[in-house]
Amino acid sequence: MSAGSPIAARLGEKLTSSLTGELPAVGTTRNLSRGASTANKVTPVIGMRRTGKTTYLHQLRRERLQQGIPRERLPYLHFDDESLEGVTVRHLHGLIEEYYRSFPALRGESTVIWCFDEIEIVPGWERFVRSLLDSDKVEVFIGGARASLLPAISPELPGRTGEIVVYPFSFEEYLRRHGQSVPQSPAAVSPSQRAALEQTFLEFLERGGFPQAQGLAAKDRRVLLHDYVDLAILRDLLERRGVTNVAAVRSLVRQLLGSPAAPYSIEKLHTGLRAQGITVPRDHVLPLVQHLEDCFLVRTVRMESDSDPQRPAQAGKVYPIDTGLIAVYERRGEPATAAALKTAVLLELERRGREVTHVRTPVGREVDFLVRSSGGAQELIQVCAAATDFGVIERALQGLREAEQSYPHATKRLLTLTRDSIPEKLPVGLSAQPAYEWLLASSD
Repeated sequence: MSAGSPIAARLGEKLTSSLTGELPAVGTTRNLSRGASTANKVTPVIGMRRTGKTTYLHQLRRERLQQGIPRERLPYLHFDDESLEGVTVRHLHGLIEEYYRSFPALRGESTVIWCFDEIEIVPGWERFVRSLLDSDKVEVFIGGARASLLPAISPELPGRTGEIVVYPFSFEEYLRRHGQSVPQSPAAVSPSQRAALEQTFLEFLERGGFPQAQGLAAKDRRVLLHDYVDLAILRDLLERRGVTNVAAVRSLVRQLLGSPAAPYSIEKLHTGLRAQGITVPRDHVLPLVQHLEDCFLVRTVRMESDSDPQRPAQAGKVYPIDTGLIAVYERRGEPATAAALKTAVLLELERRGREVTHVRTPVGREVDFLVRSSGGAQELIQVCAAATDFGVIERALQGLREAEQSYPHATKRLLTLTRDSIPEKLPVGLSAQPAYEWLLASSD
């Protein structure tokens, strides 16, 4: 499958290899929901770099192979390759024609599952995908590091898109990655099993869930995660977004990742830039923060008072995409466990597809998360790592009581670090459990 220009020849070689070479190792199976397999559908597979999107695409190919789909109907192409520099849509259309010349019986008869990794590098790729869907019987998966991949596709492909977000390992995936069994009922394990589970959970909060960071010593892990952040800045902001103020981006990353689970505001961030002698117009700060969120470096949770979803949040709380990043950037000199616990809960809420905001009561107390399900149900969640401290638990409970006045139909939940840290007496209507039990529970 190679003809014409060197780029066309290289594309042909890569395609042939994907159809005849050995499939990459399976890796840890991910718990990712997706819609039914149908022809003429495109699914973006998005998430921060190095979270396992490429591995997931190969897992999907193996799964389809096990379902009886022949290998020739499972092509895969990765475009983040120096040998493909200068690739154009014309090359891609030529590759499709070359593919069907090799497998003419498939055209119009059998669904071909195309996996395009990092195709966003190719100018005009959206129109190419639409043309492919319109002209052939295909299902398309597109791997990329930007949340804006879906909006970029939607105008070209109305009604045909969903998305799969690949996060760093969840706690369940972490257990399986390390060869540990996942208890069917975490609340019913023996005392010794609970002690081991809680110790593993603490290790998970410290190490985080990036696949390649598992098993590394703390020093090596920090170097690796720092490199991941630098790579995201270079590829997703400087190269692909055309951001030119490198000093401003790096400063914002340090400010945001250095204060995990803490409030932020555009004014505060702008002041921090000015204090370092970095000149950036104030109205440029919010777009930079949005770029950082778009490439999944950070997750922001807006204040519930800023409730218009169409208006960008000017203030709220910021979380890293992985708990392992906290040790790399945390600069407040405080124990990182509390921030890591809240981060793990937020990421799980996002995995479950929940809408999440942050509540501040009229008298200034806070509730970590106000959660809305797709069906409209509401839940107020407080996360306490130091719940044995009477002052901490009392502030958390008081925040829930005050927020309940504004959200009377919301259920209330307290998530703690360990089972022993759950208070003996709890208000009526409040459920409490260790966060690891909640994380291992199936989404309802």
